Amino acid sequence: MAFRLTGDREQARLYLLTAILFISYLCVAIALPVVPVFVTGALGLGNGWAGLGVGIAFLATILTRGYAGGLADGRGAELAVQRGLIFYVAGALISPAAGLALQAPAAAFAILVAGRLSIGLGEGLVAVGVIAWGIGLVGPQRSGRVLALIGAAIYGALGLGGPVGLLLLDHLGFAGTMAVSAVLPLLGLAAIRSVPAVAAHPGRERPPLAAVIGRIWVHGLIVCLQGMGFAAIGSFFTLYFRDLGWDHAGLGLTAFGCGFVLVRLVFGHLPDRYGGLSVAVVSLAVEAIGQLLIWSAGDPTVALIGAFMTGLGCSMIFPAMGREVVHLVAPHLRGTALGGFSAFQDLAYGLTGPLAGVLADRAGYGSVFLVGGATAVCGFVIAVALRRGKVVAAG
Repeated sequence: MAFRLTGDREQARLYLLTAILFISYLCVAIALPVVPVFVTGALGLGNGWAGLGVGIAFLATILTRGYAGGLADGRGAELAVQRGLIFYVAGALISPAAGLALQAPAAAFAILVAGRLSIGLGEGLVAVGVIAWGIGLVGPQRSGRVLALIGAAIYGALGLGGPVGLLLLDHLGFAGTMAVSAVLPLLGLAAIRSVPAVAAHPGRERPPLAAVIGRIWVHGLIVCLQGMGFAAIGSFFTLYFRDLGWDHAGLGLTAFGCGFVLVRLVFGHLPDRYGGLSVAVVSLAVEAIGQLLIWSAGDPTVALIGAFMTGLGCSMIFPAMGREVVHLVAPHLRGTALGGFSAFQDLAYGLTGPLAGVLADRAGYGSVFLVGGATAVCGFVIAVALRRGKVVAAG
């Protein structure tokens, strides 16, 4: 009975940590559909600049992942989360100044980039810190479940943050929207004090980050390829709908988020039960279908179904591959490995924005989702090959 009570307490703490992440991540989510609308509309810049405005945050996150993992391993996950939330607040407070400098678009964009960089740095710290914290609370044998819940919080926030961000933009303008979003990580900073800390691993020998990545890069590549589908929806779904004159542009991230969270909550146990690669193969096939539905859609309903299916497909790939990564390294390197692994997803998000923006200028917004479907197919092929290789090796 004591064991059961201890397990229940750890599970409750994990749920609390997940709820805190959800509230804090709304700061990131609110900005995603707002930034491209602000850049192309208020600043009058092209789609490439809009994609850069979104993607620069994810490129900043890449630079933080190694530091975040080392900080979580060596000094504690809670410290990484605290520092990340402070960067969230700083970025959300810098960004409103861009809305006050509309007469100088170049200066306004530079201010926006500064705010987005701060948010990106915060995201690297918060995501890795929360993952390490959650695994520390319930143990590595449940790492797949931890990653599933944390992803549900992140993408649930993305699903809610999209329409909320556009609603705030209509009523408060860009500066007001960013100012409101700064309150959310402050709530997170206050709430994390109620979650107990987990043990750090100071003084242990640590190989270079490059050596750790050398063990996990194939799993990271799969996550990178799947991430392009989400990045396409986050950066250009709203502009795609507006270009076609369709209503309900803000529901793209909502449809994606609903599919994503549904799978995480109902099937979050599958990677721990059946293995990450088996789950990833099915998931990538579903994502590819979703992206191709958006590309070929003749009406908004089909496009929203495609966004929903993309969410269904994307949902389990990160925890599925993350579970494999956790079991490839020693306990004192889990934060570092997850930091390097997460950087592959950041790479997808960071590159997709500006590159897809250039593609949209030349071939239309629909082409962005065609490429998203193609990259999901590439990820599917690699996952199948990796799974077959494991089966052969095991035999």
